[in-house]
Amino acid sequence: MNRYPVWKYAILVIALLIGALYTLPNFFGEAPAVQVSSAKATIKVDGALQRRVEEVLQSAGVSPDSVAFDGNSVRARFDTPDNQLKAKDAIEKALVPDPSDPPYIVALNLVSRSPDWLTAINARPMYLGLDLRGGVHFMLQVDMQAAITKKAESYAGDLRTLLREKNIRHGGISRDGQAVDIRVRDEATATAARNLVADQFPDLVVASSPDGEGLRLRATIKPEALRKVQEQALKQNMVTLHNRINELGVAEPVIQQQGLDRIVVQLPGVQDTAKAKDILGRTATLEVRMVDEGTEARAAEMGTGPVPFGDEKYLDRNGQAVIVKKQVILTGENLTDAQPGFDGQTQEPTVNLTLDAKGSRIFKDVTRENIGKRMAIVLFEKGKGEVVTAPVIRSEIGGGRVQISGRMTTTEANDTALLLRAGSLAAPMEIIEEYTIGPSLGADNIARGIHSVVWGMAAIAAFMCVYYVLFGVFSTIALSVNVLMLIAVLSMLQATLTLPGIAAMALALGVAIDSNVLINERIREELRAGVSPQAAIAAGYERAWATILDSNVTTLIAGLALLAFGTGPVRGFAVVHCIGILTSMFSAVFFSRGLVNLWYGRKKKLKSVAIGQVWKPEDASELRSVAGRSN
Repeated sequence: MNRYPVWKYAILVIALLIGALYTLPNFFGEAPAVQVSSAKATIKVDGALQRRVEEVLQSAGVSPDSVAFDGNSVRARFDTPDNQLKAKDAIEKALVPDPSDPPYIVALNLVSRSPDWLTAINARPMYLGLDLRGGVHFMLQVDMQAAITKKAESYAGDLRTLLREKNIRHGGISRDGQAVDIRVRDEATATAARNLVADQFPDLVVASSPDGEGLRLRATIKPEALRKVQEQALKQNMVTLHNRINELGVAEPVIQQQGLDRIVVQLPGVQDTAKAKDILGRTATLEVRMVDEGTEARAAEMGTGPVPFGDEKYLDRNGQAVIVKKQVILTGENLTDAQPGFDGQTQEPTVNLTLDAKGSRIFKDVTRENIGKRMAIVLFEKGKGEVVTAPVIRSEIGGGRVQISGRMTTTEANDTALLLRAGSLAAPMEIIEEYTIGPSLGADNIARGIHSVVWGMAAIAAFMCVYYVLFGVFSTIALSVNVLMLIAVLSMLQATLTLPGIAAMALALGVAIDSNVLINERIREELRAGVSPQAAIAAGYERAWATILDSNVTTLIAGLALLAFGTGPVRGFAVVHCIGILTSMFSAVFFSRGLVNLWYGRKKKLKSVAIGQVWKPEDASELRSVAGRSN
């Protein structure tokens, strides 16, 4: 009756082992480290950089605990902050010869002290939020007026091109604030221009007014289109910020919208505030230009002659010079998407670009007129330009879909697509709020949170052991397993633990022990009704399960609502709360039942159970009423 088969005990043991393994990294703490990442989109970080960092540290006489390459950066871990600072100075001196144009970012950071064998099985500690780990907090104000002005300027250029293509004569197109003015001579031309705007630009509304001898058409952006422009600008800025923050190696950064024009950025564990501000303030633009194929340009590429007038010299990712014309054909504003792929005929890695309507028209004309010539894609960061790729134009390219190929590996195609996709900020931003939380304050918050959970658990354990005796011991062990499983799941999911998360963890203790209270009281009711101890244990768990399931499901629904609609601290609370409910159902029902079955199930003639004071009625009538209520 109260015996588990071997496979159920095997599942419980495996769950305990997994829980212990993935909980263990949280007890090793963090060590000071120096992280080296790319400061430019065209500079790659690979194993060669790791070996170079090791050589620099060896020559400087600084012994790291470990130097690892994680795919995006190289991290050197040290035992003391003093060695960390010495290593940072040595690495910066070797890798950053010109501070005004740094090829690498050398930043202070914190990494886990977990042994390599735990890291090998992907057992990593939980991420800690800003309030627990310390770090920096920024609030950035997005200049929405600049984004709208930029959009209006784009509309002015598109209108100028379309009117020329449709042979509609006009007296000039100019931008006045967020509106575009078109001057025409007569009503017939005004009607043709209005029809063209209505067909090609549904987001614009046109109003006409007299202008001397002619008419002036003023195209303004519709209110709903303005809101869309602002939302897209905010979204693009958040994506770009996320790409830049990845260079700092921040674990679980918080980047969220606040209001209509503000972005909150929280970087837990960042020690170098100045470096973080530098990364957030970076600008990157993309330009498409033609490569000069002339004799003078070739001589300039070889270094045997000057750069011709009207050209500029840039280096590609291999350090080779490329002479490009100053005239800009397209910018990153005309690029809507960039994805890696493969050529259908040669199976070579490619980069597939998608252009907007304006970019498609320009690109079609340029490729038709320059077949057999090279076209360079130049990325500008901090005023410095570098050639990402310079493919040869094979044929006219229309439809807004462009394929870049030629001498690229799969990795290079992925990197190039990422660079082109990242783009630049849609609108400028400025930091309007900044504060730093020191690691000592975070450590104090962790200590207080741990004390609250530990003392709360100790108080619950004392009550359960006194009130339910041996069953209280079983409940306490199950409660400990619940905490173990909760931490393990949070670590496996790499969730971020904050102060609200610790509060949810304390709440999870109450939810978990409540299930055991229901089970124990149900067993007591069966014993009062005169049921045998073995039957009372079985009936107690079976009949209490429905009540436990209903109560936990309703609580889980509320937690999922917080998870879906909440942000920031509310979301951090909801994550731990929902996971705690699921782990409590496992520990309170299945694991505690396994302990009870292991202790009492082997006894064939069980006369009593240690579950505390069990009140029994004295007369038979009262016994029947109790039994009736228990069914």
